[in-house]
Amino acid sequence: MVVPDRLQDGALRKVDVVRDRGSTWEVMLDHMSRHRVCVAPMMARTDRHERYFLRLISKHTFLYSEMVTAGAVLHGDPARVFAFDNFEQPVALQLGGCDPTELAEASSKGEDEGYNEINLNVGCPSSRVQNAKFGARLMMHPDLVARCVLEMSGAVSVPVTVKTRIGVDERDSYEDLYRFVSIVADAGCKTFFIHARKALLAGLSPKQNREIPPLKYERVYRLKSDLPELEIIINGGILDLCSAKRHLEFVDGVMIGRAAYQDPYLLSQVDRLFFSGAADVPSRKDLVEAYKPYIEACLDKGVRLSSLSRHMMGLYRGQPRGKAWRKYLSDFSRMPTSNVSVIDGALEQVSG
Repeated sequence: MVVPDRLQDGALRKVDVVRDRGSTWEVMLDHMSRHRVCVAPMMARTDRHERYFLRLISKHTFLYSEMVTAGAVLHGDPARVFAFDNFEQPVALQLGGCDPTELAEASSKGEDEGYNEINLNVGCPSSRVQNAKFGARLMMHPDLVARCVLEMSGAVSVPVTVKTRIGVDERDSYEDLYRFVSIVADAGCKTFFIHARKALLAGLSPKQNREIPPLKYERVYRLKSDLPELEIIINGGILDLCSAKRHLEFVDGVMIGRAAYQDPYLLSQVDRLFFSGAADVPSRKDLVEAYKPYIEACLDKGVRLSSLSRHMMGLYRGQPRGKAWRKYLSDFSRMPTSNVSVIDGALEQVSG
């Protein structure tokens, strides 16, 4: 595999590509990618309740499910494993697995359920995932990933995308990344979400793998410049929308992870800043009131209030009495008889 040498001394700015290619390319760049701003799939975070709440905040941010294994989709309870509310759309189902046939069948079920996209996880470094021989370990087997993508794409009409790292263990050169992406792209994948850290398969926990390996954004920028026909979305360490805007000078989209969970109101400016949406931004109180009917409907189905309210904990992050909001929700939402009145009580903590 020959790697283009145009960027051996650093990444070419996206605006320079525009100047080189003329006004037609400028028009293409002005067209907003549906992946322009995304919320990353996060285990024990981006469940259906979280996604519903985030959709109240932003109409255009692309949302992702938690990773679910192909086996769970095929053999588990659909209502528990991968069902969702149509209000969440656009939303993608992220799958984990390494068997092309199973992944294809699970992808088909995801499309039937109504997901707008199927995403293959090639980045999770947890020991459980490693033992099952998928996640980040798959970066060592690009031909297998290509077969998975080929089978998945043949089973569905919605896009099949891949989320990966810039490398794994000692296979962490730019040449390794370029070869991996090129092989998978040849199988039909045109959209890659790239966490700009490598994964270490031994010695680090998943949390440490999100923090210790250094971020190498330039490597992702370079990949986009070398493979301009692909859609490249950058992930890792993006904490605010100013940073997101800077990344968009080089790549097609940004994927925000825990910053969006810890401070969900961060997304309230996304539609206006990135999608030319309405200038009116809902207040935090308005969002809570809009979420309450969903909470009541879920409570009627036997869902515990704590499963719904936990996604709201960070709504008043950085605001006066934000700590009182979090404490009230934490103290009262776990009670067996707790109901939507707990949400009203929490609002009283931050009013006035």
